Amino acid sequence: METKNIGLRDVTVADTKISHIDGNKGKLIYRGFDVLDLTKNSNFEETCFLLLHDHLPNQKEFDEFKVKLRDSRQIPEQMQKNMKNWRKDAEPMDALQAFVAALAGYYNEVGSAKETSYQRAINLIAKVPTIIASWDRIRNDKEPISPNPNLSHASNFLYMLKGEEPDKEIERIFDVCLILHADHTFNASTFAAREVASTRAHMYSAVSAAVGALSGELHGGANFEVMKMLLEIKDKNNVGNWIKLRLENGDRVMGMGHAVYKTVDPRSTVLKELSKKLAEKTKMPWYEITKNVEDATVKFMKKEKNKEIFPNVDLYSASVYYMLEIPMDLNTPIFAISRVAGWAAHVIEERFAEAAPKPMLYRPKAVYVGKYAGPQGCTYLPIDERE
Repeated sequence: METKNIGLRDVTVADTKISHIDGNKGKLIYRGFDVLDLTKNSNFEETCFLLLHDHLPNQKEFDEFKVKLRDSRQIPEQMQKNMKNWRKDAEPMDALQAFVAALAGYYNEVGSAKETSYQRAINLIAKVPTIIASWDRIRNDKEPISPNPNLSHASNFLYMLKGEEPDKEIERIFDVCLILHADHTFNASTFAAREVASTRAHMYSAVSAAVGALSGELHGGANFEVMKMLLEIKDKNNVGNWIKLRLENGDRVMGMGHAVYKTVDPRSTVLKELSKKLAEKTKMPWYEITKNVEDATVKFMKKEKNKEIFPNVDLYSASVYYMLEIPMDLNTPIFAISRVAGWAAHVIEERFAEAAPKPMLYRPKAVYVGKYAGPQGCTYLPIDERE
């Protein structure tokens, strides 16, 4: 019997004012602004404001927003003590999901439902980097480093993670990475957040669900798999045979292809340049190996399958984070540092119907394909009469 498991592809479930993908032209839009323009002219904090408020801030609005973010970076000391009770080999995304949900037990924001949603959005954007950096240091038997209010969002995370301030070039590279990952329409984690928000659950619950969805290797976990692939290949001269063997066996090349983009993912174009810049700075081989993976995959698919394939955001982000000396299993949590801004915007839009006539609980239908009860199906038998 035919099933309906198509992953909701090409099924329109809602309207949104937050972001838009033109898969044919290779464009990603945040609130009307091309993401490529934002990477050239903006920064992550301003992009967060844009996603939450539907306009770019004036100077006064931006200064106030940055103060709110910086004042909200610290996490409760008790939370860090609780981290020390966890297994040190626990998955960072499991830790992040747990401690994001736990924020509801530490903070009791006051105001209307919408006001508290914005307060929680600020709290999450500010605290997710601190949670991740604290967890990484604690699992490595190091004391957490308190946030530095004098540093930008990007610089502060790298400082809390490593204990030293990055130079301006590294800060800007990481800042651009955060802008690129901040939102991407109705992907799996964003849809998870919106579905939970449609029940009128609060922001922390919805974002915790999004973190869980992001942890899967087919979503946020893909860049971790890309770096595993690059480490396995080891040398640029090994790429051709490795890719050929993999594709002939019917396996995927992680970081290649996208469910929405039918041309180049605009984010991959920027990340490719960042990877090249870091390779020149660090003298590491990962940009060249990654480029060879892209070229070999494109060539094979064109010749053997007569299909076009393009790199997605994960192909070059893996090498960028590796050359920034970020532990591989933090790739996906770093994705969350950025995407939490988009999740929060979507939760607010969903819960308060900012792009719809009224809020609506998601309740899709399913086609039952199991056994049917009655004369043609299942009849209950006492346990002692069953075979």
